[in-house]
Amino acid sequence: MDFEAVIGLEVHAQLKTNTKIFCGCATAFGGAPNTHVCPVCLGMPGVLPVLNKQVVEFTLMMALAVDCRIARQSRFARKNYFYPDLPKGYQISQYELPIAERGRIEIEVNGTAKTVGITRIHMEEDAGKLNHEPGRPVSLVDFNRTGVPLMEIVSEPDMRSPEEAGAYLRKLRSILRYIGVCDGNMEEGSFRCDANVSLRPRGTTPFGTRTELKNLNSFKHVEKALHYEIRRQQAILEEGGEVVQETRLWNPDKNQTFSMRGKEDAHDYRYFPDPDLLPLVIDDEWIARVRNSLPELPDAKKARFEREYGLSAYDADVLTAAREVADYFEACLGEFNKPKVVANWIMGELTAHLNTENKSITASPITSASLAGLLKLMDTGVISGKIAKTVFEEMAATGKTAAAIVEEKGLVQVTDTTAIENLVDAVMAAAPAEVAAYRAGKKKLLGFFVGQVMKETRGKASPDIVNQLLKKKLEP
Repeated sequence: MDFEAVIGLEVHAQLKTNTKIFCGCATAFGGAPNTHVCPVCLGMPGVLPVLNKQVVEFTLMMALAVDCRIARQSRFARKNYFYPDLPKGYQISQYELPIAERGRIEIEVNGTAKTVGITRIHMEEDAGKLNHEPGRPVSLVDFNRTGVPLMEIVSEPDMRSPEEAGAYLRKLRSILRYIGVCDGNMEEGSFRCDANVSLRPRGTTPFGTRTELKNLNSFKHVEKALHYEIRRQQAILEEGGEVVQETRLWNPDKNQTFSMRGKEDAHDYRYFPDPDLLPLVIDDEWIARVRNSLPELPDAKKARFEREYGLSAYDADVLTAAREVADYFEACLGEFNKPKVVANWIMGELTAHLNTENKSITASPITSASLAGLLKLMDTGVISGKIAKTVFEEMAATGKTAAAIVEEKGLVQVTDTTAIENLVDAVMAAAPAEVAAYRAGKKKLLGFFVGQVMKETRGKASPDIVNQLLKKKLEP
């Protein structure tokens, strides 16, 4: 039987506030265990939570960025369950009345566009963290993360392949980073994903029994885990068995999922409105103010880059995937207005260097102004393209400008036609067999002669002049 995958994703994005959602404790990552805590986030008797307004504003920004309907009144609920990292015995979240519903995100996979629906977006607090010590039958709990503000984004089950799920997550992370509400760091846990997947016979409507996948801390792991789970469920169904509704963990070392526990339903958590928190009321003025604060979003920026700069859809997509890269590109254009040349150098040499050094573009040793300066020297013929790459490497290593490096190392391009012509004559005189072969029809030997001339000038001769002179002199 031909089966179709049905995939929905639940993403928890940690919001970039300085303090927690219901108290004034710091949200900074990496503090000593149990130092960013207080009676409120530890759930001590007699304390009351106070909602952090910035958490609401950040959530509104994301909801508007993905075209959600904003609830004029929402409220918090208590999600009750017992686990050692949950000091109150419940988690403050939203349930029946979330802050936003019915949004959408546009994705593209293999040239095909698709809309993925957003079921809901709501606010909640994070739990603590258990540290399991190897070789000892104990676990230590760190409550620093308890009360850190999270935004949960729940998709519709609209995705049909692991690749679509990966594209959705990348677009979601890009939007979160564009609007500045989440750093999207999956390694530190500030962007976390749980995946729900089921199979059904292709062409049918009812959903199959789903499993939930956890421990997915990279886009690659999400796609690999979904591929594995689809194969696992298909094998069960083809053998006449039934898929069990459960939560499964992904083991990246073994490239497989394994059962963690039976899957809970909402009624298992005994949700009820939190009596310590008033309903959250959002008026039109607040929504309008937040909407006006939104920056240009990835899709709009991509369309503008194609329209204004004449870039291909691929180039525009690469340059707008991260806001920092798009800003760098446009800053460079402000100094050197040749979009395709700038795009090629950012996507080529600059990106390769940053990947090798494991740096982001914000930590680049070559500023946008410095790159523009290098490209100006190449464009005006001061240096050749080959020399430009050598200068680029020196810029990356030293932080110096292109002009300073060219002057220090005497790399100015040789454009004296007479001097180059003398070198061309000398190279041809030293290779009579190759000259004869070229004139006999082996035109590919032109590259040999160009290489010899460039070698004699240490790459400083103008390639255009060299090619022109050689073609003129080599013709019989």
